[in-house]
Amino acid sequence: MPRRRHYKRHSDQADLDVTTFLNLMVVLIPFLLITAVFSRITIQELNVPDAAAGGSQADEPLVTIEVIVRQDKLEISNGRAVTASIALVDGEHDISMLSAHLLDLKKRHADKEDAVLLIEPDVEYDTIIQVMDAVKAAEIEVEDEHEVERIVLFPKLSVGDAP
Repeated sequence: MPRRRHYKRHSDQADLDVTTFLNLMVVLIPFLLITAVFSRITIQELNVPDAAAGGSQADEPLVTIEVIVRQDKLEISNGRAVTASIALVDGEHDISMLSAHLLDLKKRHADKEDAVLLIEPDVEYDTIIQVMDAVKAAEIEVEDEHEVERIVLFPKLSVGDAP
């Protein structure tokens, strides 16, 4: 009589080994939490000029403040002509002189809040951020208190390409 072969089926379920995955998580989660503390993002708020805002009132003269950032100098313009040119000092842009000129402009045009920043293509990113900060606000030392007072200059900043 022929024998029937019975194949024994394995009814055991396979165990899932997650120790390798848990070891990865034990290392990865603290690393991500630690690096998240050191990465801080600062947002520079910029305005895009409106195309419809081209018309102006005839009885009120239009004051335009333009800061032109070039490789070799900084220029302050009124939209028609350059009113001030600031040369490099020790190979770097003179941000303190720029702040002084902008503070003088703010004293003459106290109600003016917007400015245009025109940048050449090869200017370093750090220089652009320093100029943006200088256009938005100036720091003045108070002599009696030996403290620094922050004065808002032109917080509404538009950015474009330098001519």
